[in-house]
Amino acid sequence: MTNYRFRQVDVFSAEPLKGNPLAVVHGADDWSDARMADFARWTNLSETTFLLAPTHPAADYRVRIFTTMRELPFAGHPTLGSCHAWLEAGGVPRGEQVVQECEAGLVRIRRDSKRLAFAAPPLLRSGPLEDDLVERIVDGLGLEPDDVIGHQWVDNGPGWSAVLVRDRETLLDIRPDLGKILGMKLGIVARWGGEADFEVRAFIPGDGMPEDPVTGSLNAGIAQWLIGADMAPSRYVASQGTVLGRAGRVHVQQEGNDIWVGGDVVTCIEGGLTLP
Repeated sequence: MTNYRFRQVDVFSAEPLKGNPLAVVHGADDWSDARMADFARWTNLSETTFLLAPTHPAADYRVRIFTTMRELPFAGHPTLGSCHAWLEAGGVPRGEQVVQECEAGLVRIRRDSKRLAFAAPPLLRSGPLEDDLVERIVDGLGLEPDDVIGHQWVDNGPGWSAVLVRDRETLLDIRPDLGKILGMKLGIVARWGGEADFEVRAFIPGDGMPEDPVTGSLNAGIAQWLIGADMAPSRYVASQGTVLGRAGRVHVQQEGNDIWVGGDVVTCIEGGLTLP
């Protein structure tokens, strides 16, 4: 029997149980792909990560990210949650920033007194969505065509597309027909002038969790779209998870050519994991 260090953290919330949970297994270098996939299915969270020794000379650690269905090349809340767990376990970065190695490449993460933030990776696909895809989205979300006032590919690895709807009330009222958007990675965003500047929802039917509570990769892609198109200020806060009873807050800031996506992380469970 081998014992591994284990943490379950809550990402994008300073208040435990109000963000997006993440399971983190430390020192999983000897785990097979099959064991990682099995464990991720067992946790039944949107993502589970496994920390390993880096293979790139510039990286501080390597992470593998699994949903209950598949491995992801990159994801935002697992990036911040894994970095938090690595630092809390005594990890010391080589430079001023933490450098995470994942399937998508190297991701820079910075720390300040309040929170962690990752540099948004480049988009693999951008530009307006195809007309037939927009029609499918409108139908699947139960919207009217004029409810959608903008749309864009914001894919930085998982395959995200996004639509901007006319107001927050419309966004929160959406009750999708999941069968009609099956297989999509779909983000919905609306302006809000309340506790945050924008409200976001993320639908991923067919990937083990129909709606994700708080989504770093999606918010990174949306930020690149909205800031790049002068539809958002260079610094803003997005709310996500409201419909699910969460209170996620994603802090976005553009500095030069970089867009940083940050949030609070808190540890909820810490202990040992024993497996044969």
